[in-house]
This record gives sequence, C-alpha cells and structure tokens, in this order.
Amino acid sequence: MKVRAGSTRKRRPIEGRSRIVPAGTEDSRKLRGELIAEMIAVMIIVTLGDSAAAMITLYDPSPYAQAYWGVCIAWGLAVTLAIYVTGSVSGTHANPAVTLALMVYRGFPRRKVLPYIAAQVAGGVIGAALVLQLWHPVIDAFNVAQGLTRGEGGAAGVFFTLPGAHITPWHAFWDEVILTAFLLLGIFAITDEYNEMAPRANSGALMIGLLVAAIGASGGYLEGWPINPARDFGPRLFASFTGWGASALPGAGFYFWVPIAGPFVGGLVGAGLYHFAIKPYLRPQTKTENAHETTVETGAE
Repeated sequence: MKVRAGSTRKRRPIEGRSRIVPAGTEDSRKLRGELIAEMIAVMIIVTLGDSAAAMITLYDPSPYAQAYWGVCIAWGLAVTLAIYVTGSVSGTHANPAVTLALMVYRGFPRRKVLPYIAAQVAGGVIGAALVLQLWHPVIDAFNVAQGLTRGEGGAAGVFFTLPGAHITPWHAFWDEVILTAFLLLGIFAITDEYNEMAPRANSGALMIGLLVAAIGASGGYLEGWPINPARDFGPRLFASFTGWGASALPGAGFYFWVPIAGPFVGGLVGAGLYHFAIKPYLRPQTKTENAHETTVETGAE
C-alpha cells in the first residue's frame, strides 16, 4: 500500500531488524543493572543475617544459645541466596573487600569499584531498615527489660558488629585481616575456572555460603565476623540515624573503622596468597577442559 505525501501514518518496523543502541547507553544500562544487583545482594544478606543476630540477641533463652552454628548457617545461606538471585547480573561481589581484590588480581574495571561499593553500602542500609521493621517491637521490649536505650547501645548487636570479651580494637583489626583472608582465599579458589578441585556448575554459590558459615563458626564470637565492610557499615550508618547515634557511629572506642579496614587488608592478603602461591602451579589447561560456572565474576570488559 502506498502512503501519500503528508500522511501521518506510521511505518511498521521491519521484523528482524534490531534497534541500534549507542554503546554508551548500553554500557550505562549494564552498569545500572549491576549496581541494582549488588544493592539487592547485600540487602538479602543483611536482612536474613541480622535477623538471625536478632534471634540470638533479643530472646532469653535464645533458640541459638546452645547452637551458634545455626546463626552461622543463616548467614551463609543468605550469601548463597544472594548469589543465586543476582550472580547472573553483577557476579555478586556483595562485599567491598571482594570488589577491591577482583580489581587488583582479576582485572575488574577500576571505574566500577566505587559505584559497586556505594551500591553495596546502600544495600546494607536497606537491609537494616527491613530488619528494624521486622524486629522493632522486640528491640524496644528488650531495651525496656534491660533498662537501656538505643542511644546507650541497647540491642546494637542486631545491626552491626562489636568486639567480644577481652578483644581490643587492634586485636579485632588483626582478627578481621585473618578471617577475611580466608574468605578471599576460598572465593578465589572456588571461582577459578582452571582449578580442577573447584565446584562445578552452580554449586559454587553453596560452597561460598558454607565458607562464610565455617568462618563464623570458627571466629564469630571474637567480634561478630563482619568480613565485609558493607555488611557492617551500612547497618551502622542506618542505626546512627534511627536512635543509636554515637553508639553506632563512631561507636564505642571509635570502633567503626575496624570492620572496614580489616576486611580490605585481609581480602588483598587472601586473594594475593591464592594468586601468587596457588594459581601459578595449577595444571595448564584450556577453559573447555574444565568449564563450569563461576559464582563471583570479575565483570571485566
């Protein structure tokens, strides 16, 4: 059918012809999706993990009083769920220490590091808000029973980590260096496509969750095993604006820096240990010889 000059009839698009999207627009869209995924991943981890912390903190007797492993499993499975939900979009770093280590050792784009970290912290804030929504009646009742207020740090352990008995801030810092080093050592091994012992298909997500749980079961009582700056700082930031004030930021003894600095240093140490002491000695092979999904991707382009 002919279309007369001046007609306002719109032409139908030819089937099979793809719309050309400017490269910059596509890159921006991809990054936006990655940042949303990172935010959701940390939100999942904090909501489920801090809810487990609430159950051990707020109830007497706590269902976890003689079964701390249950808290550890809750945190670990929260990480596993986060990976399954968001891994195909962002690779599920869900941890600034992981993002930094991937930049240093696996080519993750430097321009994405700060946006990823900001999204992760935002996810921690949102997760903490959900935890408060779930638990605020129990938190308030706990504080009344204990004769505490939020400003005095009542129930603060639900949201962010604190040093355990006999633990100084500097000791806690070195604890976090060591524990986060084990985390990144394990993550780099689990996600190395050339590592014949790495889990195949999508089981890496479960193994990373079990790794987090094992670290918690081994050292969780020291200072709550944050091993993730966003998991601690996001809820800490939220708590500082919702009644906990200075008991959250900067925290007693200016403690807030410990769960940030320790994991960053430890992550580089653990990832570096794998990169320099293990990876060079893996049996040479092609990707097709050992093809399997990785659960933490670099996102390098």
